[in-house]
Amino acid sequence: MSERTDSGAEQRIDLHAHTSCSDGTTSVAELFAQAAATGLDVLALTDHDTVQGWPELPDAVAASGVAAVPGIEVSSELQHRSVHLLALLVDPSPETALAAEMGEARSSRIERARRMVELLGEDFSITWDGVREQVAGEETVIGRPHIADALVAAGVVADRSAAFGELLRPSGPYYVPYYAPSPLEALVAIREAGGVSVIAHPGSVTRDDDLPLELLEAMVEAGLDGVEVHHREHGAEERERLLAFARAHDLLITGGSDFHGTGKPNVLGENLTAPEVLAEIERRATSGTRVIRP
Repeated sequence: MSERTDSGAEQRIDLHAHTSCSDGTTSVAELFAQAAATGLDVLALTDHDTVQGWPELPDAVAASGVAAVPGIEVSSELQHRSVHLLALLVDPSPETALAAEMGEARSSRIERARRMVELLGEDFSITWDGVREQVAGEETVIGRPHIADALVAAGVVADRSAAFGELLRPSGPYYVPYYAPSPLEALVAIREAGGVSVIAHPGSVTRDDDLPLELLEAMVEAGLDGVEVHHREHGAEERERLLAFARAHDLLITGGSDFHGTGKPNVLGENLTAPEVLAEIERRATSGTRVIRP
C-alpha cells in the first residue's frame, strides 16, 4: 500500500536533484526550501561524484520538513559514451572503492575542462576565468555544465541544452574524454558501498549517449537495481520501452526531476517515484545510511 501524508495524499518523492556542490545553482538549504514550497515530501540529493552536501542534510530536513535521501550521481563511461548511475544510500566514507573512483574522476574532470576551454577558446570568446565565474560552490569541481553556462554568458548559445547539443556532446569537435569507471565497475563499487543503483536518464534523446540494449542487459547481470524511467528527457515512447525493460527484468522504476536550479528548465517534482519503490530502496540498502526524516 502506498504511504500517505497526514493530509491523506500519496507522498510526493523526487529521487534526482543537484546543488552547487556539483553543477546546480542552489545551496542544500535552498534546494530543500524550494522542495517544501513545491509540495514535495521526499527529495534525493544526488550531486555528481560527491557527498560534499551530505553534512548539511539534517539541518535542511529540519528546516524544510522534507525528508532527504542521501545519494550521488556517479559518472561512468564506456567507449566515450557517458553513463550516469544514481547511487542511493551508499556508505559515504572515504575508504570505499566508490570514493576512490569518484576522487579520480573529479581530478580528471578538472584537467578535461581546462583542455575543452582551450579548444573552444580557439573559435569562441570563452576563457577559463569566464568559466570559473559560473561556479557557485567554493569546492565545486568545474565540468561541462559550467563551460555551458560560460558559453551562454558569452552569447555563443542560448542555454545549457543548446551548448551540450551543439558543442559539448561526446561526438562533438570540442569534447575531451576524462577518466571515469566503466558502468560495470561503478555498479560493483556502489554495491560494495552498500547502496542501491539506478541508471539515470538512459533514454535521453538530448545527450548523444543512447545506450545499447546489450549494455543495459550486462548492467542488469552486474546487479543494477533500477531504471529512472520518468525523466523529462524521455518521451512517451521511450518511457514505454524503458518500462517494459524494467518490468521484464524486475527492476525498480524511479522518477526524478534532475533539478539543477536556474541552470536547467527542470522543475522539482515534475517526475516522481512511488512510495513503495522508496521503501524497497531502503530495504535493499546495507550501508547503514538511511533516509533522513523530519
